[in-house]
Amino acid sequence: MYWLMARVHPTWHFTAVCMGIVVGVAAAQWLTVSYYGVLFIAGLALLLSFAQPRRMMLVAAIVAGALLGVYRGSVIHGQGDTMAPYIGGVVTVQGMVAGDVSEAARGVSLKLKDVQVDKQHVSGEIWISGGEQLAVLKRSDTTTVKGRLSPGFGTFIATMPRAQLVRVEREASRDPALLVRDTASEAVRTSIAEPAASLGIGYLLGQKSALPMDLNNDLVVVGLTHIVVASGYNLMVLVRFARRLFAPISKYLAVMSSGLMVAGFIMVAGASPSMVRAGIVAALGLWAWYHGRKFHPVTLIMFVAAITVLINPYYAWGDLGWQLSFAAFIGVMIVAPLLYAYFLSDRPKSTVSQLLIEAVAAQAMTAPIIMMAFGQFSAIAIVGNLIVLPFVPLAMVLVAVAGVGGWLVPAMGHVVGWPAETLLNTMIAVIHRLAEVEWAQVPVTLNGWGVIAWYALIATACWYIKYKTKYQLYQASIVE
Repeated sequence: MYWLMARVHPTWHFTAVCMGIVVGVAAAQWLTVSYYGVLFIAGLALLLSFAQPRRMMLVAAIVAGALLGVYRGSVIHGQGDTMAPYIGGVVTVQGMVAGDVSEAARGVSLKLKDVQVDKQHVSGEIWISGGEQLAVLKRSDTTTVKGRLSPGFGTFIATMPRAQLVRVEREASRDPALLVRDTASEAVRTSIAEPAASLGIGYLLGQKSALPMDLNNDLVVVGLTHIVVASGYNLMVLVRFARRLFAPISKYLAVMSSGLMVAGFIMVAGASPSMVRAGIVAALGLWAWYHGRKFHPVTLIMFVAAITVLINPYYAWGDLGWQLSFAAFIGVMIVAPLLYAYFLSDRPKSTVSQLLIEAVAAQAMTAPIIMMAFGQFSAIAIVGNLIVLPFVPLAMVLVAVAGVGGWLVPAMGHVVGWPAETLLNTMIAVIHRLAEVEWAQVPVTLNGWGVIAWYALIATACWYIKYKTKYQLYQASIVE
């Protein structure tokens, strides 16, 4: 009884509220509760939990968060029902292209946001696919397509296969960051030949769409897709680089330069679920570092998860990118520091060892989701990350130098870009060679119970390591 009545720090009640929000939003896809009385009850539970910051009041905090999450999710879920009358019919859809257009052997695909169906606004995003005529589209284009609507999947309220392009409206002023990215991409291509240029652009700008199909497939086999998409990894490299470069000069300068890199990279790469998560985490981590404070990883994870699902409840309703992003985040913030404390506590922390352990931890956390979703496991992923990952930060620097050189002195571009091209071609050769290994990708399917068992095993290992090392997770920092 004393254990239940013991006081705990209010941040744990805040963490419990965030946890409840995530659970509530996820449950809203099956449980619809949209009357205002829910908010009143949630407010009372919230006041009760913080008025008595005792361990037993954590339950009230979780309940308060869950009610808030269910209400928010129910409102959005109800708006999504407005699409139902259009399913199965031939309609005209207008919307803004969200993210890059994807080209594959089976055709071109994209997603539309801010959607109007037959001039009626609907909530949610639509998946569009069709022929080569859609390849002219770019991010932020206002696009009109026509075709037959089909039921959605994952986070999409509907799909339109074999869509016909009707009209495109493009305004450069609407997305100036895209113009910056395209200009930078062309400068890189002036200095570096393909396919090395596309790989370098993927590293530096998070643009995956230009990668050759065979290289893209091999990256999937080797478990290295995360290094060429707009993700937290790219952002982490930039933030740590800026912080370590400017911190000896001025802490304020280090935070400002890192913050500008965060904002600029998100604008250039696009606000995907992983980038939204990574941007919030980086901003909070920089704020805490500047003020000499630390977030407990569990609190940070739950807070960012709650913020993202409140902004877009569809993330919690089947967005694979969001799930993989947070699984990798947990690996980096919780599993990796514990592994480092257990295996390398007697050695000075280096950038290479830190990146390698974080890659192993992220792979361990994302593997069950990938196996459940795709029925395959990259058996060579850890080897691929151990070989390639340490050279990615250097490649990013060399590609940036090549891009600047190609922009300032195009005639000397290939000379300036030779170091980057050599390194990138070597990495491509390694990736292709690893992908050719017979056992590189193994067909493995996990069901829900298998995923639970996998994570239970990781949780048990983490508890054991924490018990043996006495490591305090407060010491973990995403920006250090």
